[in-house]
Amino acid sequence: MKKIITIGASTSKDSINKIFVEYTGGLLNNVEVLNIDLNNYEMPLFSVDVEAEEGFPKGATELNEVIDSVDGFIISFAEHNGAYSAAFKNAFDWLSRINGKVWRDKPMLLLATSPGPRGGQSVLEIATARFPFNGGNIIGSMSLPSFLDNFKEGKLVEEDLKSNLLKLVGDFQKAI
Repeated sequence: MKKIITIGASTSKDSINKIFVEYTGGLLNNVEVLNIDLNNYEMPLFSVDVEAEEGFPKGATELNEVIDSVDGFIISFAEHNGAYSAAFKNAFDWLSRINGKVWRDKPMLLLATSPGPRGGQSVLEIATARFPFNGGNIIGSMSLPSFLDNFKEGKLVEEDLKSNLLKLVGDFQKAI
């Protein structure tokens, strides 16, 4: 059975990106889904000095081992000032020092959402442009605008957005 991980790229306990990515992972068939919480992988702020003095932090090496063990990724990005959350960026920086091809050329579905009408489009654009340089095989991407209006009672309610997500999930399922 194929195995994928979902990452809600935030440390917020009530992250709408965690909700969205875990919902999306649940749409897959016959796949083992491991939901990653960045809070479970402690890492100091990335620094070449820390790396030289202490090596790679345990949280980074553990997360790297999980990445090695899966067949694909679904990530939903919290947008902080138009970019990655600090926690995700820090994890990404550490992981890229362990293996520059962080994503191992495995299939990825990239998502973002926010309460606002742009739905995290800025951070999604950053990730879709950056990740191919780090071994990202991006199958598709989607920004979900106005999360609180379009996601209710544990599901996506706006039909065009739901249809788009289901198509992306189908493409991702074929790629893994």
